[in-house]
Amino acid sequence: MKNKYNRVLPSNELFTDRWEKAKFLNFGEQTSIYDSSLVFGDVKVGAATWIGPFTILDGSGKLTIGDNCSLSAGVQIYSHDTVQWAISGGEAPYEYEPTNIGNNCYLGPNTIIAKGVTLGDGTIVGANSFVNKSFPPNSKIAGNPAKLLR
Repeated sequence: MKNKYNRVLPSNELFTDRWEKAKFLNFGEQTSIYDSSLVFGDVKVGAATWIGPFTILDGSGKLTIGDNCSLSAGVQIYSHDTVQWAISGGEAPYEYEPTNIGNNCYLGPNTIIAKGVTLGDGTIVGANSFVNKSFPPNSKIAGNPAKLLR
């Protein structure tokens, strides 16, 4: 790996194929996902999407990610939360809402997307952002919580 690609990866990444993992998960053609990524629930991913290392894709409430997206290292996308459950002492149920990422989106490193958010096609999210509301196509957003930059 070092000689061929000039990269050094954790050993588990040397024994798994990112494109084969994506195929196993029924993701779109030419999509890749690192072995260190966690995927659970109903997750649909389109074609030619790159899912970086150490990501979390929570499809427990349904998660859809479009074509030609780039999810940087450490991105976390949720379709459920346990806020009400926790503050009620376990009395309230977990809450679930579908989360949708459009086509041609870029999510910067360590971005967190909360349940129920929809990001329109062509949205760019700055690094370390917390996105807790939806944004229309071609938005450029960043911050905690994320706000429209233009």
